[in-house]
Amino acid sequence: MNKYLKYGLWALAGALALLVAIMAYIAATFDPNAYKAQIIQLVKEKNQRTLKLDGDIRLTFFPSIGARLEKISISEFDSEKEFAAIDAASVSVALLPLLSRQVVVDEVSASGVKVQIVKFKDGRNNFDDLLGKANKAESATPGQDAGKPGAAVAFDIAAVKVEKAQLGYRDEARGAQYALKDINLKTGRIANNTPCNIDFAVVMQANAPRVDIAAQLKTILTFDLENMRYKIEALDLQAKGAVLDINNLDLQASGDASANLNTQEFSARKLQLTASGVKGKDRFETKLNAPELSLTHDKFSADKVTLKAKLDGDAGNVDAALSLLDLRGNAQSFKSSALTLEVELKQPEQAFKIRLATPLVGSVEAKQINLADLVLAVSATGDKLPNKSLSSEMKGSVQIDAGRQSLQLNLAGGLLQSQVKAKLAVNGFSNPAIRYDLDLDQLDADLYLPKQAAAKAETKTAAVPEKEQPFDLSALQKLNLEGSLRIGKLKVANIQSSQLRVDVKAHNGQVNVSPLSARLYQGSVSGSVVVNAAQKIPGFAVKQNLSGIDIAPLLKDAVNLDMLAGRGDVAANISTQGNTVSALKKGLNGTLGLNLADGAIKGINIAKKLREFGKGGSADTESAKQGEKTDFSELKASFKVKNGVAHNEDLSLKSPLLRLSGKGDVDIGNDSIDYLARATLAGTLEGQGGKDAVGGITVPVRLSGPYTDLKYKFEFGSLISEGAKQKLESRKEELKSKLQDQLKGMFR
Repeated sequence: MNKYLKYGLWALAGALALLVAIMAYIAATFDPNAYKAQIIQLVKEKNQRTLKLDGDIRLTFFPSIGARLEKISISEFDSEKEFAAIDAASVSVALLPLLSRQVVVDEVSASGVKVQIVKFKDGRNNFDDLLGKANKAESATPGQDAGKPGAAVAFDIAAVKVEKAQLGYRDEARGAQYALKDINLKTGRIANNTPCNIDFAVVMQANAPRVDIAAQLKTILTFDLENMRYKIEALDLQAKGAVLDINNLDLQASGDASANLNTQEFSARKLQLTASGVKGKDRFETKLNAPELSLTHDKFSADKVTLKAKLDGDAGNVDAALSLLDLRGNAQSFKSSALTLEVELKQPEQAFKIRLATPLVGSVEAKQINLADLVLAVSATGDKLPNKSLSSEMKGSVQIDAGRQSLQLNLAGGLLQSQVKAKLAVNGFSNPAIRYDLDLDQLDADLYLPKQAAAKAETKTAAVPEKEQPFDLSALQKLNLEGSLRIGKLKVANIQSSQLRVDVKAHNGQVNVSPLSARLYQGSVSGSVVVNAAQKIPGFAVKQNLSGIDIAPLLKDAVNLDMLAGRGDVAANISTQGNTVSALKKGLNGTLGLNLADGAIKGINIAKKLREFGKGGSADTESAKQGEKTDFSELKASFKVKNGVAHNEDLSLKSPLLRLSGKGDVDIGNDSIDYLARATLAGTLEGQGGKDAVGGITVPVRLSGPYTDLKYKFEFGSLISEGAKQKLESRKEELKSKLQDQLKGMFR
């Protein structure tokens, strides 16, 4: 037996020696470069593509079967345009392991690979002809059982090296372009259950969506293909560039992760993810830290997971942190002993800290989350705050039922300087129906509104006005909201009010605010506001009645206008359309009414000017002066507003020595006034009160100019009719002198 085995081994050795000798002879005598022309011609005939073999082709047969190619390219179908190219590529496979169905590759290397894939407008791809030829060749051998399973082929690759590769894709129908550039890959040994070092770098670019990212990945990969187990260790991912509307993006990830697809088990350890960038004018930073994560088909767990975010923008700096402690769950339910969210907002004049803490209970199967013992703490600091700091705490509950698409919130307690009771219900997340009830004892909104916008506006050069931007109310078209807001004391935009009630109903782009009522400036306001955002150009309608209002502090606080004083009633019934502030002002239509008592028109003393003229004073145009005023016991006026211009015909002002009537326009759209009043000065105190003014004389007074530079002029010359002026032009000074003498007599 040993003799036959000995002879058999000698026979096998001889056969192998003969095989080696034959392959050595072929390697020494066979030159594949001599067949370049035939290969190029064959590709041209079979594929209608141009193959270029500008470099050498080298083959090896023992101890490894391998090939090295240089300077190879192939054209598009029936075109000379390049489809793919390779500067150099080589691969070698050990021969003897192939006999036992093992693939042992010494090294795979490629450099300068370029491939451009195109999807045409008709849906075809520029490589379809290559796939079509392959499919036809396979279908020509129906007896072949290509899908028959067989023993798995084991493979072992010593290393893979790819340098300066490029892959492009263009979708002509969508106009989209994608590119992977500067692809570089280096690996260690690639084999089953063997840790493999991977070093990969690539530049990714696209126009739809916008992407321009340079990424580098380093990690150790271990896989078991038979059992479908994969593990990543020492992950180091770095990416920089731009995505969508985010610039200066810097993304980093590290940690370990594993997956078993057979048992559906996933886990991660020491996972960290950081991202920073600039979106618009705002810079953001985020960081996720997950020391332990575990997920199986029937349970999951997480421990001390934290998410931090920072945003620097015009509205201020925002720092937020979310932490999850001891989360446990399964396919039916989950719970956490503590969920904490902390947010810090810093503005130029104040800073806020918000902390939310609650246990977390939920059901995965029912898609429910219950925050039954929620605590919301808020603190604020700022020089304008009472005692320069405020702190408060609210308690309540939140229930979320994703299955029924509903949310319920109930909170009560202190919020900054306010005592708050809040109820909120949301039904339907895709098209939510929102119902709320909110009650605050007091609120000074000006303490928390940023002041940067006003400061920036003052520093802008007046010679270069900023283009007015239209506002967009399209979000109101889908708004389904009903609720009531009540505030005991409110200050907003420097306007102070009390007992405010605002009830809102919004459906299908129609927003109705009724009632809108409050006590303010020793009087009251009541009425309604309607916003129609369903139409292409939004419309607004306002009906308001102000009763017993002290008008001076209201105008001062609201628009910083110190022109009128008095107390009484104001009625407004106006409507307008537009999507800019200027368009709304120029589109005003409706009526306005004014009825004031015991007040004054500031900036001018009409009686004083008449007396000065009677004593020889001038009648030149003058600007309004601080400290001057015209007192009245009664002031009434009504306005008809059309296309932004409020026209008045019935001004009536009365005082013991003065009666004023007039008519004119207030151009709201252009912030200007053109008004002619007629001032009648009584000779005696008895001249008022319904009796004729004894010895009185009526003088026109014109008020004109923009709001910011109002001017007035006593038009004494208009006392003389135009016809008389033409006839008596030479006696004008004489008439003026007589008029002055008459006025002097009145004031002696």
